[in-house]
Amino acid sequence: MVYCVLWIVLYSLWFLLVFFCILDNMCVWFSSLSIIMEGETSWVSHCPDYVVPAMVEFDSFSELNDEENRETSSVPVDLILPDDLLERILAYLPIASIFRASCVCKRWYEIVSSRRFLWNFSQVLSQKPWYFMFTSSEEPVGYAYDPSLRKWYSIDLPCIQTSNWFIASSCGLVCIMDNDSRSELYVCNPITKCSKNLQEPPGLKFSDYSALAICANMKTFCYSVAIVKSKQVPGNFYQWDLSIHIYDSGTMKWLTPLTEVLTGWRGGDESVICDGVLYFLIYATGGGGLESRHGLITYNLSSRSSHCSLIKTFIPVPCSLTCGRLMNLKEKLVMVGGIGKPDRPDIIKGIGIWVLKGTEWQEISRMPHKYFQGFGEFDDVFASSGTDDLIYIQSYGAPALLVFDVNQKQWRWSQKCPVTKRFPLQLFTGFCFEPRLEMSP
Repeated sequence: MVYCVLWIVLYSLWFLLVFFCILDNMCVWFSSLSIIMEGETSWVSHCPDYVVPAMVEFDSFSELNDEENRETSSVPVDLILPDDLLERILAYLPIASIFRASCVCKRWYEIVSSRRFLWNFSQVLSQKPWYFMFTSSEEPVGYAYDPSLRKWYSIDLPCIQTSNWFIASSCGLVCIMDNDSRSELYVCNPITKCSKNLQEPPGLKFSDYSALAICANMKTFCYSVAIVKSKQVPGNFYQWDLSIHIYDSGTMKWLTPLTEVLTGWRGGDESVICDGVLYFLIYATGGGGLESRHGLITYNLSSRSSHCSLIKTFIPVPCSLTCGRLMNLKEKLVMVGGIGKPDRPDIIKGIGIWVLKGTEWQEISRMPHKYFQGFGEFDDVFASSGTDDLIYIQSYGAPALLVFDVNQKQWRWSQKCPVTKRFPLQLFTGFCFEPRLEMSP
């Protein structure tokens, strides 16, 4: 008897998995929910008005009674499964398929919308990060690439007004800061559209350079936002005031634990939080050799000491770089950098990927020449971001998107983005984020 029940359950699981494979590939089933224009897929058409459930006890779902069972000659397979088992199965689907599943029937919609489902979803391994590509430098309109289903979705980010705003992401949350006054600051979930306006950060309101980073905790649902501000000392090109400002979602307050004057170096716009440490790139202001155009300094967010010297934490970059992009891959600091020519360090000859181990950089991979050529005319600076095991790289001058899988050491192009370049000077940029349902600012 036990073996028969086990066989039925396994068969039901297999049936549901096959069902979803068919569901994802037969868009005709959801033609009434899909809007396809010029090859693009609207993300809004795939997700109904999803609302994160309030922090209340979930309701039990309706069940078939004995009389209904006797009168029904055949019962759908999904009704054989108890709610908790069906929740676990749905939680393992790609996030776009979860939204489609919520349109199948009332029962599945209630399951996907329940607080218990969000808990099950949070226990599943991380979803592969999506890449959001802006298609214009004037408007924050863009497309998100789902590497699991290899599809692009038209999607609107909440809060953001222009695509040149500062953006950082962590565990499903995205932090956005305006590029003008740098006083407008939001944290949002691009999938659920939940957002929160943070207090204006302290310190200099109009800094010359600012770097934004966010670190979220999926167990406590708390997050920290860090801003590194850098401003030239009046009348002195070689000295720069640098300050660190930290926001804690638990206390909902800003702190400024450290300020320092750097000589010969300035801050920039590249930073990331990794394993409790804030990393940010600094740039030479003159007087150093060509190998010292970039450097890395660190600040321990756990201790938040105000007496440490940032310049003493200086870590040189692995080679002469045209630009550097920092990212957190499973709490390891990874840098993607444009490699400059020895005699012309401002001209890019390739792109490398390194991981920081202690104070030493270890090279992971270099972009093969055929992919480097595939971008066409590659500028010395480019957009790149990553999380989990994926790194995305794109040129500012084209919508082509290259993906590097760190685990498999594999390079590949994404599916072609539905947008085309309309005029020669049109720019493209983007960032990656992890699609999550349970994270909320």
